[in-house]
Amino acid sequence: MRSSKNGWTLLLLVLSGIVLGGFVGSLASGVSSLEWLNYGQAFGLDNPIVLSLGLVVLTFGLTIKITVASIIGIILAILIYRWI
Repeated sequence: MRSSKNGWTLLLLVLSGIVLGGFVGSLASGVSSLEWLNYGQAFGLDNPIVLSLGLVVLTFGLTIKITVASIIGIILAILIYRWI
């Protein structure tokens, strides 16, 4: 039998691992022994790009914060993907 694994499943699991890892990292920032989980780097656009077309105004902006907890979430998501 062929497995039902595909790229969309992996993408969904990795994105959920990033979100849940970031959530755990932000919760752990208040606990002194778990503050290292929220250690990381943020990169992206500091100021959003605004495109005014007269009738429509579009605002583009993206900031990504990678923390230790989100990396652990990505690793767990990949392990879950391999297990399914």
